[in-house]
Amino acid sequence: MRDAAALAKSNQEQAVAAWVNHLNQLRLDNLLSAFGRQDLNLHDALASIDEAIKKIDFEVVAANRGGVKGMHGFIAEVAEVGVGNARSQILGEDAVYQWVNDNGPVDLIRGGVEIQQKFVLAGGRLGLGAIAEHLERYPDFVKNGGTYQIPRDHFEVIQKLHAMPPEEARKFLTRSGDGPSLRGWERVQDFFGQGSMGIDSLEPSHLDYNQVQKGTYNSTLEAEKESLRTTDQSRRNDAYQESRPTLQEAAKATVVAAAIEGGTAFVMAVVEKRRQGKKLKEFTSEDWTDIAGETGFGFAKGGVRGLSIYTLTNFTATSAAVASSIVTAGFGIAEQANKLRRGEIDELEFIDNAELVALEAAVSALSSFVGQALIPVPVLGAVIGNTVGTIMYKTVSTSLSQREAELIERYLDEQRVLDERLASEYQELIEMLDASMADFLDLLDRAFSPDVEIALRGSVELASELGVATEEILDSDEKTLAYFLD
Repeated sequence: MRDAAALAKSNQEQAVAAWVNHLNQLRLDNLLSAFGRQDLNLHDALASIDEAIKKIDFEVVAANRGGVKGMHGFIAEVAEVGVGNARSQILGEDAVYQWVNDNGPVDLIRGGVEIQQKFVLAGGRLGLGAIAEHLERYPDFVKNGGTYQIPRDHFEVIQKLHAMPPEEARKFLTRSGDGPSLRGWERVQDFFGQGSMGIDSLEPSHLDYNQVQKGTYNSTLEAEKESLRTTDQSRRNDAYQESRPTLQEAAKATVVAAAIEGGTAFVMAVVEKRRQGKKLKEFTSEDWTDIAGETGFGFAKGGVRGLSIYTLTNFTATSAAVASSIVTAGFGIAEQANKLRRGEIDELEFIDNAELVALEAAVSALSSFVGQALIPVPVLGAVIGNTVGTIMYKTVSTSLSQREAELIERYLDEQRVLDERLASEYQELIEMLDASMADFLDLLDRAFSPDVEIALRGSVELASELGVATEEILDSDEKTLAYFLD
């Protein structure tokens, strides 16, 4: 029962880790997908610019299309198509412009809208004279939804003069000059005052008048390429910022993990009460208090687990399985520390238990990691891997524990037998040593006796006992006289 509960708890912990990892992986997948799409966007946008340059080079400039005075008009049409399409494509949208190129009333088509482009500087009317002539030939052009397009810088001047009140125009504008003049204001007011078209039927090009001349279009379009690359990088930066971990997602991970662990704790607490033989209707207020306590503690642990795993996986180089195991090991070691403080275990038991907690957490992490790799289904792979790995570990560790216990028991038996044999031999040696020491002390007493005769005999016996050669022992008068007189 205890092993089953521990396995269920371990599975729940790794399921939370796998779920957080799934959230992280979704963000990473979205980022990589965004980068992949942006690669295509940039390629298509640059291709549109290159195509525009090629058309201008060969179909306009090389062919001298429009001559000296009209060439810039065709350059403007092709450049507008290239730039307009590129700016749409860099944002991941479709090409919007089509070049009609038939010298008819329509130069460009954008999303079904017919456009007549007028890049005209002559006459000082900013293209309004050319528009008036086109309206005379095609009076229904605007009524049919057509639009006139002029250089961006010309449009800005016309828009400003159109909105300027008469008193302000007469006060600040002069009859002539480099900038907007009173004469220009009058021309704009007269044109729109005729009622042939409103200013809403006029729009700016993406380009200024001077940017589409024969000597400038190439640098203009090359500069547009650099602008597209800047836009591309900005979109990549935005995608990266959107893929970064957020407080909202961290809070979501915390709440979900708390709910899962709290729910698991509630179920296990109820099951434990039921295994004690109580039915639900027999639960007392004390039972429900115990269950609520277990649930609340599980909810708190789950919140800490979810936030910790989210933080570790997003701000350090830690996998979700390892992050969960770190948290599990932290909780387990903290529990052992509390037992040590309460005196329930000693220091050696604390170290042993802490090592076991860390080992089991490591086994759980490795098993979940392998399971998720072999079964690439979010959460399911981690749970299956953790279940299989934990059961294998428990089986092997139990088997090893039994073998180790048998080895230790046999070793202790051998040590007891050896102890008894050595104790017997030691006692015999002590008795022999005691007897030898008694004889030796008796010899010393006789060798140093005050009685000369006894001392002489004792000295001879002591010398013989100590291993002195017989011929060197002075045990007769002859040997004594020979020793001292020679």
